[in-house]
Amino acid sequence: MKEAIHPKYHQAKVKCNCGNEFVTGSTEESIHVEICSKCHPFYTGTQKAVSARGRIDKFNRKYGMNQENN
Repeated sequence: MKEAIHPKYHQAKVKCNCGNEFVTGSTEESIHVEICSKCHPFYTGTQKAVSARGRIDKFNRKYGMNQENN
C-alpha cells in the first residue's frame, strides 16, 4: 500500500433515530442513521404482508385476471 493516501480508520459510534447505539469500523468518526435492525419492520417482525396482498388484488382486478383463469 502507498503511504499517506488512505483515509484514517476509526471505531465509529452509530446512532439511530430509535435511540439504539452500536460501534462499528468506518472512515467516519460517528454515523447517524434513520433506521437500524432494532427498529426496522423486517427484523422486528411487524412487517405487513396485507398491503402487498392488496396491491396484487388491485393488479388482478385492473387487468381482468381471476383466480379461476390460472
